Formats: sequence, C-alpha cells, structure tokens
Amino acid sequence: MAVVRDLRVLLRFQGFRRLLAVRLLSQGADGVFQVALASYVVFSPEKQTSAAAIASAMAVLLLPYSLVGPFAGALLDRWRRRQVFLYGNLLRALMASVTAVLILGRVPDQLLFASALCVTAVNRFVLAGLSAALPRVVDTERLVVANSLSPTAGTLAATAGGGLAFLVRLVVSDSDAAVVLVGAALYLCAALASLRIAKGLLGPDRRLTRPGLATALTGTAHDLLAGLRHLTAPSRREAAWALAAMTLMRFCYGAMLVMLLMLCRYALTDTTEEGLALLGLALGVSGAGFFVAAVVTPWAAGRFGPGRWIMLCAAAAAVLEPAFGLPFAGGPLLIGAFVLGLTTQGAKIATDTVVQSTVDDAFRGRIFSLYDVLFNVAFVGAAAVAALMLPPDGRSVPLVVTIAVIYGAVAVAIGRFERQ
Repeated sequence: MAVVRDLRVLLRFQGFRRLLAVRLLSQGADGVFQVALASYVVFSPEKQTSAAAIASAMAVLLLPYSLVGPFAGALLDRWRRRQVFLYGNLLRALMASVTAVLILGRVPDQLLFASALCVTAVNRFVLAGLSAALPRVVDTERLVVANSLSPTAGTLAATAGGGLAFLVRLVVSDSDAAVVLVGAALYLCAALASLRIAKGLLGPDRRLTRPGLATALTGTAHDLLAGLRHLTAPSRREAAWALAAMTLMRFCYGAMLVMLLMLCRYALTDTTEEGLALLGLALGVSGAGFFVAAVVTPWAAGRFGPGRWIMLCAAAAAVLEPAFGLPFAGGPLLIGAFVLGLTTQGAKIATDTVVQSTVDDAFRGRIFSLYDVLFNVAFVGAAAVAALMLPPDGRSVPLVVTIAVIYGAVAVAIGRFERQ
C-alpha cells in the first residue's frame, strides 16, 4: 500500500520518529483521560445527564483556554518546543493523578472540572507545538504526507486510548479513577520520550528561546497582531479560508457528537453500560474514518489541490450526514460516524498543509494556537446550539438539517474561492 511505503520513508527521519512517539503517547493519554471524564460526567448511573449539562462541561473545560490559546502561541514561538513537550507532559501526569484522587473522593463536579481544566490547558501548548514542529523534522516534499500520517496517527492513538479506557473499566470494576491513573502513566511516558529529541531540533529559530515570563507576556499583544497580519496577507489568503472552513466543519462535528452522546445515553440503549459501549464503538468507527482519510488525502490533495479537497469533504458530508443521521438508528449512525471521521480528518489534513506551507516558521506557533482556539470555540458553540435544539432523548431533525446546510455552505464558499 502507498500509505505503508510513505510511512517507511518518513520513519527514516530520526527526528520524525521521535516526534511521532511523543505524539502517540501524548494523544493516547488524551484518549484515556477524555473517556474517563466522559464516563464519569455523562454515563454515571446516579447522574441524569442533559444536553445542557454536556454543553456546560465543555464550556468549563474549553472556553477559558480560548483566552489562553493566543498566549500559548506567543510563548511557543519563544520557548524550545522540545521543552514544552517534556514539562507539559510531566505537569499533565501530575494533574491527572490529582483528578483521580478527586474522583475517588466524590467531590463536587466544580472541583473535578478545575483539575481537569489544568490538564486541558497544557494540551493547548502540546498539540500546537507538535504541529508547529513537524516541518522541522521532514523535508518540504514530504510535508503533505507527514501531515496526513502524523496527526492521523495521533487521532488513532487517542481512539486506541479510549479503547484502553473501556478495557480498564471492565477489568477494574468500572473504576474511572483507575482509568485516569492509566492516562497519567501515559503522560509520563510521553515526557520521557521527548528526552530523546535534541533540545534545539524543533525550533523555533530564535537566539533567545527562553526569555523571562514577564517579557514574553508583555510582547504577546504585539506578537498576536503580527501573526494576524501575517495570516491575512494576500499570499496567505488560502490559509485564512482553510481555517474558516475547518472551524465550521469542527462546529458540525461537535454538534453531532453531543447528539450522539444523548442518543447513546437515552434513545438507543437501555443501560448506561450499553450506552457507553455503543459510544465506544461509534468513536472506533470514526477512528477508522480518520485512518482512511490518512490513506486517501495525500493522493486527493495532490490530484485536486488541498482547497478543492476541503470542498469535496464538506460536500460529501452535506449529502451523507442527513442520509445516515435522520433515521436515528444505531447502524446508520455508525456509518455516519465513519463518514464524518473521514471528511473531518481529510479536511483537517489539507488545512494543516495549507497553513504550514504558507506560514513562516517564526509565526507557526501563534497561528496553530489560534487554530486551536477556533477549534475550542467552535466545539463549545456547537454544544450550546445542540443543547438548545436537542430534546431529552437526543432525536432532533432540525439539528441534523442545520448541520447539513452548514456543510453545504462551506463547500460552496470554498468552491468559489478556488475558482477565483
């Protein structure tokens, strides 16, 4: 297979191998932690979860770091990215362990969210740093393939982490605390893996890579304005359009995820255990879609161009999402999860490539952090809209139709831009 051949070529780059190991361990830990948190908040038998409660949890976990995100980018362009991976994962291992203790103590949800907030905050630095560092470990000719395989491999690792979380819950008597501790161990492994990368290999290209914190923060506003000017320049207009399209597609994916959570919890299963199992299966099927996107996207982006591939992904989702979503049945929803996994990841790979190929290295940290902020805002906004539109059992024809319309609008807008 072409994807196996491409992976073999990329694995010849020592820097890529080591960066990929950090990504796999880190995002695998993310999958474990997120499933444990979702299981505790959404699927605990004693909790009567609603779409509004899910939206509130997402807002608490993500919105505050929409403010931190730009600062993360400014600091990523000043700090050594390898050190971010090392200390960031060490901190996440510590805070995940604290979260496990809080779960055992049956503390109020507010305290649990505060601890989980610290884990997700550091995640902003790590994920943005992984994307910004990728062009430092592969050559330009293989950047599209690396963007296809590396983030997709991370997504699959997160999916595998979610599967590991389900397995641990079965073995350790449905203990969410034990699952969180497994995630903490994986964060620690990611930190140790980062030690195999040379400090200066991942950049950024600055003499002063670790300025004082006060100096870095006072320069943030200027750095952000410079980053926005860099992104909106005529030569980088394609990156701006790709980011806008990906943000709307992320909104659609988030709304469908909230609907799927409610359907698995109430409409499609009789017990919380069955609901959690169905959710795990749906996430696994969506992960298979991510894998297919990694195989298809390098060829498709080369054949049609990254912008037109984004358009085709949005158009396919606009047609297939209502076809498989409106029956509100397990089988069609699983097929729909695969389709959305394929189209969302395919568009993301193309967007990453457009941004990396048009944005200068000195600005990549800031741009990818803004990219991450857009992801968070879109996801929380999707949860809020879903909370307003979803009935208690999760079946909502207007929500499915609205999502299809948004996908269609993205396809039309990107098509017009590409023709111009």
